[in-house]
Amino acid sequence: MRAAKKVTKKSAVKRAGGSSVRAGAAKGAPSVASLLEALKKMSSKKTLEEMSSRYGVVTKKAFGVPVGKIQALSKSVGKDHALALSLWETGWYEARLLAVFVDEIDKVTPAQMDRWAKDCDNWGIVDTMCFKLFDQAPTALVFKKIAQWSRSREEFVKRSGVVLLACVALHREDVPEGSIRKCLPLLENAAEDERNFVMKGVSWALRSIGLKWPGLRAEVLEIAERLAGSENKAARWVGRDVLRDVGKKGSSPQRAQRTQRNSGIGD
Repeated sequence: MRAAKKVTKKSAVKRAGGSSVRAGAAKGAPSVASLLEALKKMSSKKTLEEMSSRYGVVTKKAFGVPVGKIQALSKSVGKDHALALSLWETGWYEARLLAVFVDEIDKVTPAQMDRWAKDCDNWGIVDTMCFKLFDQAPTALVFKKIAQWSRSREEFVKRSGVVLLACVALHREDVPEGSIRKCLPLLENAAEDERNFVMKGVSWALRSIGLKWPGLRAEVLEIAERLAGSENKAARWVGRDVLRDVGKKGSSPQRAQRTQRNSGIGD
């Protein structure tokens, strides 16, 4: 009987469509070049077109690869911080998503977080970065970045701040309720930003908190009422969106998991 062939990172990437070059950030890791080639071979013109036309993801460098395929590739690659940094520097949208999936949170620095947030040029990379990586950072660092980014003038840095709060509200049961409560004024202020991807992010954050944190639901609803009565168009939209969701009878933590719907694409 023939012995089963050992599956390596090299062979996994090759099956995914990449080359067999094995010069990577870590010993035995696939190279950035081989991973870019793999992503290119997974791409399709239809996916690339739908990124902007259907999902509102607009970026200058993209192949057009479904996120599910990128996640599958990341599992074959494994965790590798140095490789993640190199992938991010390519500027390719899919390579940056792959970077998020393979990075190691215990090696992520505050400077890296700032650099990546500043590099973001669309809501898709912002949300994936916060949802899959940054919300796992140490609690003090997470809330420092929420406070810092949510005050930014840059659209996608600001979205990073409010979306990071949404992700923490959904995923982190270890954080103090008081820490999230202190962030509510940040959201109320950010709600007046009329840029689509900011106000959508603010709504997501408020809805996530209101649905997942029972002790804060009443405060979220009070904020939503004030926003709904505001003279500011963006604030009114956010307030009404939150009231429709959090104000419903039967609001539950389970529904909070679905609050990310429409978080990036405007009406």
